[in-house]
Amino acid sequence: MAEPSPSTARFVQDREELLGGTTPGGRERRRALAGLADRWLTGLLDEAGAGGDGVALVAVGGYGRRELSPGSDLDVVLLHSGRDDVAGLADAVWYPVWDAGVPLDHSVRTVDEARRAAEDDLRVHLGLLDTRHIAGDPTLAQQVRANALTAWRTGSAKRLPALLESCGERAAKYGELAFLLEPDLKEARGGLRDAAALRAVAASWVADAPHEEVDAARDTLLDVRDALHLATGRSGDRLLLQEQDTVARALGLLDADTLLRRVSESARALTYAFDVTWREVNRVLAARVGPVRRVLRGRTPGPERRPLAAGVVEHGGEAVLAHGAQPARDPGLVLRAAASAAHAGLPLSRHAVDRLAVECPPLPDPWPPEVRESFVSLLGAGRGAIPVWEALESRRLVTRLLPDWERVRCRPQRNAVHRFTVDRHLVETAVEAAAHTRRVSRPDLLLVAALLHDVGKGWPGDHSVSGEVIAREAAARMGFTKEDIDVIATLVRHHLLLVDTATRRDLDDPRTVSAFAEAVGGVETLDLLHALTEADAAATGPAAWSDWRDALCRDLVSRARAVLVGRPAAVAQPIDTARIRLAGQVEGGFAVTMQPLPYGAEVTVAAPDRVGLLALSAGVLALHRLTVRSAVADVVDGTGITVWTVETEYGTLPDPAAVREDVRRALDGGLDVAARLAKREAAYAPRRGVAPAPPRVALVPGASETATVIEVRAHDSPGLLHRIGRALADAEISVRQARVSTHGADAVDAFYVVGPDGEPLPRDRARHVAKALEKTLS
Repeated sequence: MAEPSPSTARFVQDREELLGGTTPGGRERRRALAGLADRWLTGLLDEAGAGGDGVALVAVGGYGRRELSPGSDLDVVLLHSGRDDVAGLADAVWYPVWDAGVPLDHSVRTVDEARRAAEDDLRVHLGLLDTRHIAGDPTLAQQVRANALTAWRTGSAKRLPALLESCGERAAKYGELAFLLEPDLKEARGGLRDAAALRAVAASWVADAPHEEVDAARDTLLDVRDALHLATGRSGDRLLLQEQDTVARALGLLDADTLLRRVSESARALTYAFDVTWREVNRVLAARVGPVRRVLRGRTPGPERRPLAAGVVEHGGEAVLAHGAQPARDPGLVLRAAASAAHAGLPLSRHAVDRLAVECPPLPDPWPPEVRESFVSLLGAGRGAIPVWEALESRRLVTRLLPDWERVRCRPQRNAVHRFTVDRHLVETAVEAAAHTRRVSRPDLLLVAALLHDVGKGWPGDHSVSGEVIAREAAARMGFTKEDIDVIATLVRHHLLLVDTATRRDLDDPRTVSAFAEAVGGVETLDLLHALTEADAAATGPAAWSDWRDALCRDLVSRARAVLVGRPAAVAQPIDTARIRLAGQVEGGFAVTMQPLPYGAEVTVAAPDRVGLLALSAGVLALHRLTVRSAVADVVDGTGITVWTVETEYGTLPDPAAVREDVRRALDGGLDVAARLAKREAAYAPRRGVAPAPPRVALVPGASETATVIEVRAHDSPGLLHRIGRALADAEISVRQARVSTHGADAVDAFYVVGPDGEPLPRDRARHVAKALEKTLS
């Protein structure tokens, strides 16, 4: 074998000193490696007698960006203007590189050949965007780079969608870097290829990514890859379990978990920047075509701003802050904006998130009720909550809301059954729990317990025990009552008890069932625990659940219910005496009062009882854009009384006199409430939001001796109570009592109804009414 050339010998020696010496790592070392390679290749080209004209050596891709890890390929192109000796020049450069054991990705092209290759191959085009001159004729390098950038910009409407499609295909194949135990640092979603894709988007001049976050995340992943190459002595991008401790020590980190956590944080930062940037790309590309189409259809283009909640509007396919929003005076705006975006199926704009992070003051302790409801509503939004949650995470807003969240944030789970980090698993469990909210009487407690059930994994010891302590503190901060806090704490403490008992104990032993029932404490908590168990398993992964486990859990729940069923249930509080006295003060056939509250108002409506009274009152409130959070209805001495706790959809409370006048008109028949609500609803095109779980209407046998009790569990929406009340009125059914409650985005309402004869409905009639009501609401 021939002796290496002087330039090769010098490169090998300098490279060994650089990688084995005290030279700082990170970006400086990568740039230094690229500099060494530049000098080496320049020397090889000079030694081959290339001369200065008609030939040039250029770096492309990662080498062109000077992102050269110890085991990285040298991505180079030998450009020429038709020289006959180019094959010999190429051999004179390539063979010494191969002999030195350095990976090489090479090609030989003219300027026109490079242009045509870029047209035919997206990956070639991406590499040429980072063309950097190394040696030889700089004019050739400038022409190739200029051609690549010009074609990229003029063809962005075609090239960028193709790039996005390729990124999606790669993500489907390699998974999400943030959640993998053995991730591919380059190919997985949120990895180095996505960072390069963001550079390509910026080069198109269509949109730009947030540089500071992207640069920091990319540098972290490159540092990890550098350490991986040095630890293994070879190139590669897969961070295998057996190499993670070594890589962690090389980077000065505590352990492999700390390493994976840092990788996850960087990947999530890149993923969020990727999603934000591509939304802007799609918006810009659509706008280039949209105005032409609108003009052809005879419409003048113009932005639409549609209200979502107080201080939040939809604009340009995102949830943004309204012009009049004042985050500095509205600490609840963070969660209100998040919940409204999630339910509308819209991303929360990056500008809105940045502004909320900077301007919104901390929430009071405990949270006001309307803030807690917004939080529960966000959790209950299903899949729409995940991108909004990630937006909040991008500025650490979740940790500001829940300080203990920081301990589980990006924490890996060394268990092949789990698909996600601890924090993402908690969010996924809440998403899965949202599909079970119709099964339980307190969906708010289910959703919060789902989010907190594994929060103890950030602490030493049994995570269920430590999690109970954290859950109690968090629930108290959210403003739940002591009784509700106890239920949430029980669910967190015993979130594994159902499946563990069902699969590991003898269910035919009465002591097994009685001990389980004693730990659970009540039928309501039993139903919540059952739903939480299923949601937890679904969020964990397919291996965590099976038909066998499901059957055993159902069997245990059924046996425990039989033990617990004899225990008395909580009794709803009746309407207080002050409201009853109002029934004796009815003038002109009705009375309406409105008492402002810190978070809305309490509206009391009293009028002679009649079929449909509840529907009319609810409809008038909906017309005035008042959202019902709770209600209690009763009949006292022939007068129907309903006490409503309401919030405004947007802005301030309506004029009480206007509400009173509309109640009067509705009672007199001068206001067609149903028609007005239908007209307003028709004026708004349906939004894309995530489809909620279907409503459930059920009879509650034995709940009352004087009435039939119908329970409705449905997605809360404007006019829901009006639709329920009108359906009952159309069936000539009177509502004697109602207990209405809203938990986030879910309504759980109980109606005590009687027939025209004032008696409970016959069994068959009651079943028919419940089925018809469920069909109406669907």
